[in-house]
Amino acid sequence: MRLFRLIFMLAAGLHFAALAQNSTVPAQRKPEEFGFRHLVVMFGKDSVDVLVQSPKGQEFDKKPVLFWAQGSLPRPVIMYDDRGTFGTFAFLSEQAQLDCHIVIVGKPGIPLVADAGTLAPGHNYVDKSTGIPPLYYCQRNYLEYYVRRNEAVLRYLKKQPWVDKNRVVVGGHSEGSRIVAHLAAMPGLVSRAVYLSGSPLGRELTKLARDPADSTGTAAEMQFAQWQHAVDHPKQNDCTPGDSYQNLYSFGQSDLPFLFKSRVPIFIGYGTRDAGAVANDYLRLEAIRLHKNNFTFRPYVGREHNFFSFKDEKVNRDDWYWEKVGDDFLRWAGLLPVSK
Repeated sequence: MRLFRLIFMLAAGLHFAALAQNSTVPAQRKPEEFGFRHLVVMFGKDSVDVLVQSPKGQEFDKKPVLFWAQGSLPRPVIMYDDRGTFGTFAFLSEQAQLDCHIVIVGKPGIPLVADAGTLAPGHNYVDKSTGIPPLYYCQRNYLEYYVRRNEAVLRYLKKQPWVDKNRVVVGGHSEGSRIVAHLAAMPGLVSRAVYLSGSPLGRELTKLARDPADSTGTAAEMQFAQWQHAVDHPKQNDCTPGDSYQNLYSFGQSDLPFLFKSRVPIFIGYGTRDAGAVANDYLRLEAIRLHKNNFTFRPYVGREHNFFSFKDEKVNRDDWYWEKVGDDFLRWAGLLPVSK
């Protein structure tokens, strides 16, 4: 497995970084070429692209579902180059034999499949002259839209004969975890939830995590000013460039009300050197105080947002840990055998 290249599939980054100026061309290859079924689910007037990966030969057998919520950034679900495909699900080891259907939904307005060479650095799908993703994406790239859309897809899936509606697990990393928190709070929608590298007190607080190098406080003041603009313009939804104020406002708020409302088991995984680690520690303290026994906390000591360790105080990208994290939550969810 090409471990370093898989990092580009993670929902890394707490906000929309500056986008490069590469040309982007919609891919012609089909998801079926990469082992996925492609379903289209209507959500209002929007057609939602849904990909399903199943054990070979068991595509229509009734099985549990793992629904994976994508993180931030306008990236295709499937990417490839002349050496092959990138891993879509970073948490799966090559040996993992899941007895379930894995479902992922494409980003609005972003092609499902793309040649990595046509994308900007970081594998973002943007306009070559502006560095901005499609307007269709920008107008839908906020928390409430993703929650409502994914709820609609989950309700559709639970009506399918090949889905065990009593065993629907929803998971996500970074921005995806925020969507998971809302879905887990909906009565009867899912059976378990996986919340990885989340910002339970809101993404803005995580972004404000003090940088020792910011001795003047300038960066923090700029962050406060940006939040004030988002609060003043919560419906502004173009990206010119970067995240819209609607995106900032929606993801900037706390997940705690939704996490504590949930009655299903929730796996909380995070690196202790992630900027959001303190917020996750606070979530754990509050869960103890409130006698919430449906949370399983798994701090990964010394690891950052994408579960890399550090070497000489720099992120050690040779230390690929996602498969260990995946084994942990997949076993917890009952989607892997207890022992190999």
